[in-house]
Amino acid sequence: MLMTDSTTIRVDRDTHRRLLDLSQSADLSLMEVLRRATAALEQQLFVAEAKSQMQRLRADPQAWADYLRDSSLTEVSDGVD
Repeated sequence: MLMTDSTTIRVDRDTHRRLLDLSQSADLSLMEVLRRATAALEQQLFVAEAKSQMQRLRADPQAWADYLRDSSLTEVSDGVD
């Protein structure tokens, strides 16, 4: 990816060393390591929020029954038996 615009961030020395180690072991640029780390954290937070919402939904018996009923109406067959 061509970097057309950038900024500088400060990190402590230990974090910088760890980023360099990851960069070298994965044969990636520091920027790519940061991009992937950011994407991984975004995904982790998304999944945690989805799990939390499902737990709240399951804690309410009526809401859970409604969810199951509604989801059965929207099931799409994948054609695989």
